[in-house]
Amino acid sequence: MGTTSNKIATLDEAGRWRSRQQGVVVFTNGVFDLLHPGHVDCLEQARALGDALVVGVNSDHSVSQLAKGSDRPFIPAIGRMRMLAALSAVDLVVPFDEPTPHDLIQRLRPEVLCKGGDYTRDTIVGADIIESYGGRVVVLPLTETYSTTHIVETIRAT
Repeated sequence: MGTTSNKIATLDEAGRWRSRQQGVVVFTNGVFDLLHPGHVDCLEQARALGDALVVGVNSDHSVSQLAKGSDRPFIPAIGRMRMLAALSAVDLVVPFDEPTPHDLIQRLRPEVLCKGGDYTRDTIVGADIIESYGGRVVVLPLTETYSTTHIVETIRAT
């Protein structure tokens, strides 16, 4: 039995992993600061679209560049990546330090790129890359009762 660290890779390691993959590779990304059932739903739906699922995770530095708030991330990147790696739907977890996963998507060239329903095809970073070589962009339905923002607001209100 492997450990979660076996599923966490650097960009170079992910590139080598990708070169060995047969079948359809699916990619999604996010902060995943407070892992919740909505994340699990999206990840399971994403995995069902192919033979392997790669999850790009914003590094702590990358999160600080996003409009998430000065107190984010709540959980350091290694902890967020370990939680994702522990999920059976996830085959590989790769951090990225830029504000977007553009370079990671370009390097891994997945056949499918997905994001949750709070995105549209036009707001998904990398959609143009994927479609340029015949890949597919999929917007997954959200689980309405869960969001990190809602959880944080609830905690702060109590």
